[in-house]
Amino acid sequence: MGRRRRRRPDPADAARALPEAIAALSRTLPAAPSPEIFRRAKFDRPEAAPALWRLLFRVLSPLPADGALASLALEAQARWVKSALRSQGYPRRALVQLPDEGSQGGRELLLALAWLLARGPLPERLLTQSHVRLGDEMPVCEALASPGLPAPGVEAEGCVDIRHLQWLTGKLRLRWRNLMAGQQEQCALLGKIHSYTRGCHSDRSLGHLSVTETELLRDPEGGRQLLQLLETENARLEAALEWRRRELVFWQWMDTVLDACSPEDSPPMFLPRIPEPEAGVAGLLARELQALQEELREAAEARRAAWQATVGGHGPEWRAARRALQAAVAQDLAALQRSWEQDEGRARPHGPHRLVRTEARVPGGPGLRAAEVTEALRAREACLEAVLCQLQGQCRQELARLAGARPGLIWVPPPTR
Repeated sequence: MGRRRRRRPDPADAARALPEAIAALSRTLPAAPSPEIFRRAKFDRPEAAPALWRLLFRVLSPLPADGALASLALEAQARWVKSALRSQGYPRRALVQLPDEGSQGGRELLLALAWLLARGPLPERLLTQSHVRLGDEMPVCEALASPGLPAPGVEAEGCVDIRHLQWLTGKLRLRWRNLMAGQQEQCALLGKIHSYTRGCHSDRSLGHLSVTETELLRDPEGGRQLLQLLETENARLEAALEWRRRELVFWQWMDTVLDACSPEDSPPMFLPRIPEPEAGVAGLLARELQALQEELREAAEARRAAWQATVGGHGPEWRAARRALQAAVAQDLAALQRSWEQDEGRARPHGPHRLVRTEARVPGGPGLRAAEVTEALRAREACLEAVLCQLQGQCRQELARLAGARPGLIWVPPPTR
């Protein structure tokens, strides 16, 4: 099963510690599902499925699940969760086979939540997304400076209405302009607040107030709501610390959940290995890397054998497709290498960062400069423009092929901007 058996504690102590561990985990998650939901999900009770579908939707959603997102039907949330987990490489196929109405699959959803917990510090990431922002922050992602590969093309089924595509393009362009106008207006208002409140902050490294702090001066009663939010966040932080202390008990309980699955429905699923006191971190990482390399090698060999069996020969078409694929891979690797060489020895911007206004020719404190963010954005823009030119070239080749196949038609290209 890809799991390593660990020494189990006393059953009586585990029975007392398990509800406390699950309760601590629950308090760190959005919507705070009760520990009873986890217990019922272990036995695949149908009443646990709707709560876990909503929980996974809140966990996987990159934006706060309020407003339009919170009003989505359970069926739409279930489809979105399936798509998000599949795009992240979730290995179990049983989750995709669950019905979309959200009334079944409590155990599978519990395994999916455990898989997300095993991939990384999920409670910490959720706390970072929902923490109370006292300052004016700007989210900066380190992916800005690294080019990404173009998204794979999706073949449309049936005919495509060009007029509908043009309408969607115009709608997207209009919304993009509205977004840019809103961002510029927000930046102008932030600049005015930072300028008018210069010298009002007790911290000299900041020098000015933020929007939240300015609102507290205008409406002191809002401080009570802010205090309640801070108390709620503090309780979640304490729950996260307690969860880390009791995490081992939860993973030992998840072993029993995996044992409850039938062998045919339980493909290899790797849970995190918690090191023994005498084991070093380097040795643990080496064993994990070796196991992953072996798994990758086996998967690659099986995929290569299936692909060669599907191709069924090495004709001229196969060689041409192989050369085109190798050229595309080499081009992407060269773009990645150029990007990393340009950014070598320089820290990548990662946020969020608090916005602090500084005067010209005045040395600022430690932090990220606006010029560094601008440079990272320009590098990302250049990468996206290169990908756009590549896609436009592919479209031109496809149009030329279609024009050659239909000599009786006249192709009118769209006007250039």
